[in-house]
Amino acid sequence: MSRGEFPSAGLAAVDRSSSTPRLSFPRTYNAAHDLIEPNLAAGRASKTAFIDDKGACSYGELAEQVNRCGNALRDLGLGVEQRVLLLLLDTIDFPSVFLGAIKIGAVPVPVNTLLTAEDYAYMLRDSRARVLVVAAPLYEKLKPALIDQPWLEKIIVAGPAIDGHASLDALTAKASATLDAAPTTADDPAFWLYSSGSTGMPKGTVHVHSSLVTTAELYARPVLGINDNDIVFSAAKLFFAYGLGNALTFPMRVGATAVLMAERPTPTSVCRVLKQHRPTIFYGVPTLYAALLASGELPVKGEHRLRSCVSAGEALPEDLGKRWAQGMGVDIYDGIGSTEMLHIFLSNAPGTLRYGTTGKAVPGYGLKLVDDEGKPVKPGEVGELLVNGPSSAAGYWNNRARSRHTFQGEWTRTGDKYTESEDGFFTYCGRTDDMLKVGGIYVSPFEVEAALVTHAAVLEAAVIGLADENRLIKPKAFVVLKPGQNAAAGLDEALKAHVKERLAHYKYPRWIEFVSELPKTATGKIQRFKLRQRETQRAAAE
Repeated sequence: MSRGEFPSAGLAAVDRSSSTPRLSFPRTYNAAHDLIEPNLAAGRASKTAFIDDKGACSYGELAEQVNRCGNALRDLGLGVEQRVLLLLLDTIDFPSVFLGAIKIGAVPVPVNTLLTAEDYAYMLRDSRARVLVVAAPLYEKLKPALIDQPWLEKIIVAGPAIDGHASLDALTAKASATLDAAPTTADDPAFWLYSSGSTGMPKGTVHVHSSLVTTAELYARPVLGINDNDIVFSAAKLFFAYGLGNALTFPMRVGATAVLMAERPTPTSVCRVLKQHRPTIFYGVPTLYAALLASGELPVKGEHRLRSCVSAGEALPEDLGKRWAQGMGVDIYDGIGSTEMLHIFLSNAPGTLRYGTTGKAVPGYGLKLVDDEGKPVKPGEVGELLVNGPSSAAGYWNNRARSRHTFQGEWTRTGDKYTESEDGFFTYCGRTDDMLKVGGIYVSPFEVEAALVTHAAVLEAAVIGLADENRLIKPKAFVVLKPGQNAAAGLDEALKAHVKERLAHYKYPRWIEFVSELPKTATGKIQRFKLRQRETQRAAAE
């Protein structure tokens, strides 16, 4: 059968007649086609799709640029199911190349822009990417990774040509502006996202074509109520699962506008966007929300248009959520997602918001808590969170053992410990590897951290387990103070007393160390394992 005899890509159908949207996908289906064509059919060709640091791009212009990128990649020899590694900043180039690759049936692999050359060298070899698209400002950092790459054939630079590598603009200018979607299926690999690699080498997480719009239809529409009048801004970058949904899939699915920012999300840069572009939906992480409140740079009530704020990546402390709502006049809806599930599957929502919890299951996803033997726990007991739902990854690339451990039939292990209340609200306790057992009783590091940050002097805290003189595990806290505060004599004892007033006595930190910053992933998650490693090295040195 020739390529021209394949049926054209169809669109997902959504039944919204019940409380849980039901999605159905035709056999021949292409995610890029389904994110672009409905906007053109709805008359949004002239509407702004993306705004980046250089300007704006309409849905019609985006559709043309996606076609040009897809054709440029195909002209370089990139074929169906072949990988293209994307090391791109949050600019309009990202959705153009990402969707262009998907449209021709290739598999884009966006990677973290904050990694090392060693990390990129590993990902290039592991993914066997034949093409690499790199933002010009990131090229020098990447360059050492280009040595001894047996699979890599072509390098494209988003920006001016470097070292003889072609410019993306030059290639797309010559490419055709028309492109039929490849006859992919709903279950074909569409893109990969590498896991953070905090417990080993990063794992290539393989997502299929149907997953992108699934997250929009199950979470963004019904939970956030996103619509075509919204302007969205995500501090989390597009190369993360969280940011990809926030700033690409969700706004495109409803015809909204997304603001992209290439630079690092500091309080100053984020507040500039909030004031300049006045988004209606903002996505952040708890660390950033805390820093924004402490910065004094936030727009006051009446100076912003925010109607919803979202937090993920780490659990949102109750006190932080309430202080934000009081100061900004808008709630933060805390949720949890994962690279493996692509986006949020457990969340607070308008009408069902309870600060200090992660909310309830997003309709369309199933949740359960199990003990160390895989048996269900009782309400109020700590258990590992398992989730099932249609956006689950197909597995990890070339890693059968980890795939079998994480993806167990319909269920996906999250590695997070939770409790569930009688009325269905889930409360975060910590990562499985971070949980402490003090006197034989589970202690949540997050619970102790949340108590610490209610103190007026504390900006952030991280808690790990440390053996005392009797080799018994007790909590130790690392504390970052707010600007203008200092570790005055007696503050450590005051913080211990502060926690004792709020939690059971055995949970208070026996040691407190004041630090200037906490180790974190690029998404803002605290890396407690690095603090544990630091303590192990100290003990060995002594």
